[in-house]
Amino acid sequence: MSDSDSTYTIKPFPPIRQATIDVLDAASRKHMIHGLVEIDVTKPRQRLQQLKETIGESVSFTGFIIYCCAKAVDMNKHMHAYRDWRNRLVLFDEVDVSTTVERVVDGRNEVVPTVIRAANHKSVQEIHQKIRQAQAEKVEKAQVFEVVQWYLAIPAFVRRLFFRILGQSPQLMKKNGGTVMVTSVGMFGNGAGWGVPIASHTLNITVGGIVPRPRMVDGQIENREHLCLTFSFDHDIIDGAPAARFIQRFKELVENGDGLFEEWPSRD
Repeated sequence: MSDSDSTYTIKPFPPIRQATIDVLDAASRKHMIHGLVEIDVTKPRQRLQQLKETIGESVSFTGFIIYCCAKAVDMNKHMHAYRDWRNRLVLFDEVDVSTTVERVVDGRNEVVPTVIRAANHKSVQEIHQKIRQAQAEKVEKAQVFEVVQWYLAIPAFVRRLFFRILGQSPQLMKKNGGTVMVTSVGMFGNGAGWGVPIASHTLNITVGGIVPRPRMVDGQIENREHLCLTFSFDHDIIDGAPAARFIQRFKELVENGDGLFEEWPSRD
Protein backbone atom coordinates (compact mmCIF):
# COMPACT_ATOMS: atom_id res chain seq x y z
CA MET A 1 0.00 0.00 0.00
CA SER A 2 1.41 3.41 -0.92
CA ASP A 3 1.52 6.33 1.49
CA SER A 4 -1.35 7.97 -0.36
CA ASP A 5 -3.55 4.94 0.35
CA SER A 6 -2.95 4.93 4.13
CA THR A 7 -5.72 6.08 6.43
CA TYR A 8 -5.41 7.97 9.67
CA THR A 9 -7.19 10.39 11.96
CA ILE A 10 -5.92 13.82 13.02
CA LYS A 11 -6.95 15.16 16.39
CA PRO A 12 -5.94 18.37 18.15
CA PHE A 13 -3.19 18.06 20.75
CA PRO A 14 -4.85 18.55 24.18
CA PRO A 15 -3.75 21.97 25.53
CA ILE A 16 -3.40 20.64 29.07
CA ARG A 17 -0.77 18.19 27.81
CA GLN A 18 1.47 21.10 26.81
CA ALA A 19 1.41 22.28 30.43
CA THR A 20 2.33 18.73 31.49
CA ILE A 21 5.29 18.75 29.08
CA ASP A 22 6.56 21.99 30.63
CA VAL A 23 6.30 20.48 34.13
CA LEU A 24 8.18 17.36 33.05
CA ASP A 25 10.87 19.43 31.34
CA ALA A 26 11.51 21.33 34.58
CA ALA A 27 11.34 18.15 36.68
CA SER A 28 13.88 16.34 34.50
CA ARG A 29 16.61 18.63 35.83
CA LYS A 30 16.19 17.42 39.43
CA HIS A 31 18.61 14.90 40.98
CA MET A 32 16.18 12.21 42.04
CA ILE A 33 16.77 8.90 43.81
CA HIS A 34 14.14 6.16 43.62
CA GLY A 35 13.22 3.28 45.88
CA LEU A 36 10.98 0.41 44.76
CA VAL A 37 9.13 -1.08 47.73
CA GLU A 38 6.39 -3.63 48.44
CA ILE A 39 4.04 -3.07 51.41
CA ASP A 40 1.58 -5.57 52.87
CA VAL A 41 -1.87 -3.97 52.42
CA THR A 42 -3.99 -6.97 53.44
CA LYS A 43 -5.25 -5.39 56.67
CA PRO A 44 -6.20 -1.98 55.20
CA ARG A 45 -7.80 -3.60 52.15
CA GLN A 46 -9.94 -5.79 54.40
CA ARG A 47 -10.95 -2.74 56.41
CA LEU A 48 -11.82 -0.82 53.23
CA GLN A 49 -14.12 -3.66 52.22
CA GLN A 50 -15.80 -3.50 55.65
CA LEU A 51 -16.26 0.25 55.27
CA LYS A 52 -17.81 -0.23 51.84
CA GLU A 53 -20.41 -2.51 53.37
CA THR A 54 -20.99 -0.05 56.23
CA ILE A 55 -21.28 3.26 54.36
CA GLY A 56 -22.48 1.92 51.00
CA GLU A 57 -19.62 3.27 48.85
CA SER A 58 -16.01 2.48 48.08
CA VAL A 59 -13.51 4.47 50.10
CA SER A 60 -10.65 5.88 48.05
CA PHE A 61 -7.57 3.70 48.45
CA THR A 62 -5.47 6.57 47.09
CA GLY A 63 -7.02 8.77 49.79
CA PHE A 64 -5.79 6.34 52.44
CA ILE A 65 -2.27 6.39 50.93
CA ILE A 66 -2.36 10.21 50.92
CA TYR A 67 -3.40 10.19 54.59
CA CYS A 68 -0.47 7.93 55.55
CA CYS A 69 1.95 9.96 53.44
CA ALA A 70 0.86 13.26 55.01
CA LYS A 71 1.08 11.83 58.51
CA ALA A 72 4.57 10.42 57.89
CA VAL A 73 5.75 13.74 56.43
CA ASP A 74 4.26 15.59 59.41
CA MET A 75 6.62 13.57 61.62
CA ASN A 76 9.62 14.69 59.56
CA LYS A 77 8.93 17.92 57.66
CA HIS A 78 12.35 17.74 56.01
CA MET A 79 10.68 15.30 53.60
CA HIS A 80 8.87 18.19 51.93
CA ALA A 81 11.48 20.91 52.32
CA TYR A 82 12.31 23.22 49.41
CA ARG A 83 15.32 25.42 48.75
CA ASP A 84 14.71 29.12 48.10
CA TRP A 85 16.72 31.60 46.03
CA ARG A 86 18.81 32.49 49.09
CA ASN A 87 19.86 28.84 49.45
CA ARG A 88 17.76 28.30 52.59
CA LEU A 89 15.49 25.33 53.29
CA VAL A 90 11.81 26.10 53.83
CA LEU A 91 9.89 23.46 55.84
CA PHE A 92 6.13 23.93 55.71
CA ASP A 93 3.81 23.06 58.59
CA GLU A 94 0.99 22.05 56.23
CA VAL A 95 1.45 19.03 53.98
CA ASP A 96 -0.30 19.87 50.69
CA VAL A 97 -0.54 16.67 48.64
CA SER A 98 -0.87 16.92 44.88
CA THR A 99 -2.63 13.98 43.27
CA THR A 100 -4.45 13.24 40.02
CA VAL A 101 -8.07 12.50 39.21
CA GLU A 102 -9.56 11.49 35.88
CA ARG A 103 -12.13 13.80 34.31
CA VAL A 104 -13.73 14.27 30.91
CA VAL A 105 -12.23 17.24 29.05
CA ASP A 106 -13.69 18.08 25.61
CA GLY A 107 -15.00 14.54 25.30
CA ARG A 108 -11.66 12.96 26.31
CA ASN A 109 -10.59 11.32 29.54
CA GLU A 110 -7.83 13.49 30.96
CA VAL A 111 -5.82 13.10 34.17
CA VAL A 112 -6.14 16.43 35.98
CA PRO A 113 -4.06 17.37 39.06
CA THR A 114 -5.72 18.44 42.29
CA VAL A 115 -4.20 19.42 45.63
CA ILE A 116 -5.41 18.15 49.01
CA ARG A 117 -4.56 21.09 51.25
CA ALA A 118 -3.28 20.47 54.81
CA ALA A 119 -3.69 16.72 54.39
CA ASN A 120 -1.76 16.17 57.63
CA HIS A 121 -4.69 17.77 59.49
CA LYS A 122 -7.40 15.75 57.72
CA SER A 123 -8.88 12.32 58.40
CA VAL A 124 -9.06 9.56 55.80
CA GLN A 125 -12.76 10.33 55.48
CA GLU A 126 -12.13 14.02 54.76
CA ILE A 127 -9.47 13.23 52.17
CA HIS A 128 -11.79 10.67 50.57
CA GLN A 129 -14.53 13.30 50.30
CA LYS A 130 -12.13 15.82 48.74
CA ILE A 131 -11.11 13.30 46.08
CA ARG A 132 -14.70 12.33 45.27
CA GLN A 133 -15.63 16.01 45.08
CA ALA A 134 -12.77 16.67 42.66
CA GLN A 135 -13.84 13.74 40.48
CA ALA A 136 -17.45 14.94 40.34
CA GLU A 137 -17.08 18.68 39.76
CA LYS A 138 -16.97 20.18 36.29
CA VAL A 139 -13.45 20.44 34.95
CA GLU A 140 -13.98 24.13 34.18
CA LYS A 141 -14.13 24.73 37.95
CA ALA A 142 -10.79 23.08 38.58
CA GLN A 143 -8.09 25.57 39.54
CA VAL A 144 -5.61 23.98 37.14
CA PHE A 145 -8.04 24.41 34.23
CA GLU A 146 -8.37 28.14 34.92
CA VAL A 147 -4.61 28.58 35.18
CA VAL A 148 -3.92 26.63 31.98
CA GLN A 149 -6.12 28.98 29.95
CA TRP A 150 -3.81 31.96 30.42
CA TYR A 151 -0.65 29.92 30.91
CA LEU A 152 -0.71 28.52 27.36
CA ALA A 153 -1.11 31.99 25.92
CA ILE A 154 2.37 32.84 27.23
CA PRO A 155 5.38 32.29 24.92
CA ALA A 156 7.39 29.14 25.62
CA PHE A 157 10.55 30.97 26.78
CA VAL A 158 8.48 32.91 29.34
CA ARG A 159 6.91 29.65 30.57
CA ARG A 160 10.39 28.17 31.09
CA LEU A 161 11.37 31.28 33.05
CA PHE A 162 8.26 30.80 35.21
CA PHE A 163 9.34 27.28 36.16
CA ARG A 164 12.83 28.53 36.97
CA ILE A 165 11.30 31.06 39.35
CA LEU A 166 8.93 28.43 40.72
CA GLY A 167 11.89 26.17 41.48
CA GLN A 168 13.41 28.89 43.69
CA SER A 169 10.21 29.94 45.43
CA PRO A 170 8.88 27.33 47.87
CA GLN A 171 5.79 29.46 48.55
CA LEU A 172 4.86 29.57 44.86
CA MET A 173 5.52 25.85 44.57
CA LYS A 174 3.21 25.12 47.48
CA LYS A 175 0.46 27.37 46.12
CA ASN A 176 0.51 25.96 42.59
CA GLY A 177 1.62 22.36 42.99
CA GLY A 178 1.48 21.39 46.65
CA THR A 179 4.48 20.17 48.63
CA VAL A 180 4.24 16.40 48.01
CA MET A 181 3.06 14.30 45.05
CA VAL A 182 1.10 11.05 45.30
CA THR A 183 0.09 9.64 41.94
CA SER A 184 -1.92 6.54 41.10
CA VAL A 185 -2.85 6.11 37.48
CA GLY A 186 -3.92 2.46 37.69
CA MET A 187 -1.57 1.51 34.88
CA PHE A 188 -0.84 -1.99 36.17
CA GLY A 189 -4.19 -3.26 37.47
CA ASN A 190 -3.66 -6.57 39.26
CA GLY A 191 -0.14 -7.90 39.43
CA ALA A 192 3.28 -6.51 40.28
CA GLY A 193 4.34 -3.28 38.63
CA TRP A 194 6.21 -0.10 39.51
CA GLY A 195 6.25 3.30 37.87
CA VAL A 196 9.42 5.40 37.86
CA PRO A 197 8.27 9.01 37.41
CA ILE A 198 9.88 12.17 36.18
CA ALA A 199 9.35 13.57 39.65
CA SER A 200 8.57 17.23 40.27
CA HIS A 201 8.46 17.43 44.09
CA THR A 202 10.94 16.83 46.89
CA LEU A 203 8.93 13.70 47.73
CA ASN A 204 6.92 11.73 45.19
CA ILE A 205 5.07 8.46 45.77
CA THR A 206 3.91 6.47 42.76
CA VAL A 207 1.29 3.79 43.44
CA GLY A 208 1.71 0.67 41.32
CA GLY A 209 0.06 -2.73 41.19
CA ILE A 210 -1.08 -5.15 43.91
CA VAL A 211 0.30 -8.68 43.92
CA PRO A 212 -0.17 -11.69 46.29
CA ARG A 213 2.98 -12.77 48.14
CA PRO A 214 3.52 -15.49 50.80
CA ARG A 215 4.43 -14.06 54.20
CA MET A 216 5.03 -15.51 57.65
CA VAL A 217 2.30 -14.29 60.05
CA ASP A 218 2.17 -15.61 63.63
CA GLY A 219 4.23 -18.63 62.66
CA GLN A 220 2.03 -19.47 59.66
CA ILE A 221 2.62 -18.80 55.98
CA GLU A 222 -0.22 -16.73 54.51
CA ASN A 223 -0.84 -15.34 51.05
CA ARG A 224 -0.92 -11.57 51.58
CA GLU A 225 -1.68 -8.66 49.24
CA HIS A 226 1.34 -6.44 48.59
CA LEU A 227 1.25 -2.98 47.06
CA CYS A 228 4.07 -1.88 44.76
CA LEU A 229 5.23 1.66 45.52
CA THR A 230 7.96 3.87 44.12
CA PHE A 231 9.41 6.49 46.46
CA SER A 232 11.25 9.31 44.71
CA PHE A 233 13.31 11.86 46.67
CA ASP A 234 15.17 14.99 45.60
CA HIS A 235 18.71 13.97 46.50
CA ASP A 236 19.80 17.63 46.74
CA ILE A 237 17.66 17.83 49.89
CA ILE A 238 17.16 14.28 51.20
CA ASP A 239 19.88 11.68 51.81
CA GLY A 240 19.42 7.92 51.65
CA ALA A 241 19.27 7.22 55.41
CA PRO A 242 16.46 9.74 56.18
CA ALA A 243 14.63 8.50 53.10
CA ALA A 244 14.85 4.90 54.36
CA ARG A 245 13.53 5.91 57.80
CA PHE A 246 10.64 7.76 56.18
CA ILE A 247 9.74 4.72 54.08
CA GLN A 248 9.79 2.51 57.19
CA ARG A 249 7.46 4.86 59.08
CA PHE A 250 5.12 5.13 56.10
CA LYS A 251 5.13 1.35 55.78
CA GLU A 252 4.07 0.95 59.43
CA LEU A 253 1.18 3.39 59.00
CA VAL A 254 -0.11 1.64 55.87
CA GLU A 255 0.22 -1.92 57.15
CA ASN A 256 -1.60 -1.02 60.38
CA GLY A 257 -4.45 0.62 58.47
CA ASP A 258 -3.87 3.87 60.35
CA GLY A 259 -6.89 6.17 60.25
CA LEU A 260 -9.25 3.50 58.88
CA PHE A 261 -10.52 2.25 62.22
CA GLU A 262 -12.08 5.52 63.31
CA GLU A 263 -15.87 5.70 63.45
CA TRP A 264 -17.50 6.19 60.05
CA PRO A 265 -21.18 7.03 59.42
CA SER A 266 -23.29 4.03 58.35
CA ARG A 267 -25.40 4.02 55.21
CA ASP A 268 -28.47 4.43 57.46
